[in-house]
Amino acid sequence: MKTFFHASDIGNIAKAIEEAKQVKADPFAWKSLGTNKTIMIVFFNSSLRTRLSTQKAALNLGMSPIVLNIGQDSWKLETELGVVMDSDKSEHLREAIPVIGSYCDIIGVRSFSGLKDREYDYNETILRQFIEYSGKPVISLESATVHPCQAFADLITIEEHKKTARPKVVMTWAPHPKALPQAVPNSFAEWMNAADVDFVITHPEGYELDPRFTGNAQIEYNQMKALEGADFVYAKNWSCPGVKDPSKYGSILSKDMGWTVDAAHMAVTNNAFFMHCLPVRRNMIVSDEVIDSPQSLVIPEAANRVVSAQVVMKRMLEEML
Repeated sequence: MKTFFHASDIGNIAKAIEEAKQVKADPFAWKSLGTNKTIMIVFFNSSLRTRLSTQKAALNLGMSPIVLNIGQDSWKLETELGVVMDSDKSEHLREAIPVIGSYCDIIGVRSFSGLKDREYDYNETILRQFIEYSGKPVISLESATVHPCQAFADLITIEEHKKTARPKVVMTWAPHPKALPQAVPNSFAEWMNAADVDFVITHPEGYELDPRFTGNAQIEYNQMKALEGADFVYAKNWSCPGVKDPSKYGSILSKDMGWTVDAAHMAVTNNAFFMHCLPVRRNMIVSDEVIDSPQSLVIPEAANRVVSAQVVMKRMLEEML
């Protein structure tokens, strides 16, 4: 596995879940794989779970993690080709990436979307330069359009807690004061489509995600109807993906607090578990009573970020043998 962007990169989903169970049961069993190996964890944006879970997963495998915060631990980097570098950016990715690659064996990159240029973001301009110029396996630790480590951890969590063979999983849009990217909902949709679940997406009109990620998922604009009988409720905000109108890409079309997941919403479910990737805006995305309830999985879900990252790194290291 040279790159980890999509559900298809992990191969057979059932086998990946089984491997995750083995890793979780004995996280240090493959420590010899990472001996004398280094992973460079590059952050263009701040993080809590991604940084800590990636470092922990690397240590479990015997690797040495190096964290690089762009613009803080390094020069500010220019990301576009053809520009005259006469601003505050002192180095170009074209030189920085192969240098980074020469110091490590695996690279993990976290870089959000700018939410201004849909084509630039959805072409994964920054991440693809790391693939092209580094010469090393590259893991998306959230990029402009995807967050596969989070989605894999979400699926592991669902597998651990499901009470039926094919649970109903509902991803619902929720309000937020800021414009957020579509990476988390894109990946969650992609991974749920690859899994054996009954998957429904609900959001206000205008928030339609890119069909390459939603696939054949059921789209329901009536939130309460979508939530009926749900076994898992995954709440997440995202800004307008601009699928129908690219000029609205990245904009906030609604702040309707009626979409906030509260007890009334959960009451129509099948005593569903609540999920969110964190960080979460309490009493905007979800009410206190829901996120603090026994049905909330946000902490086990976050803990599984170590497991998902470790499975990916383990496979990359095994291919180096």
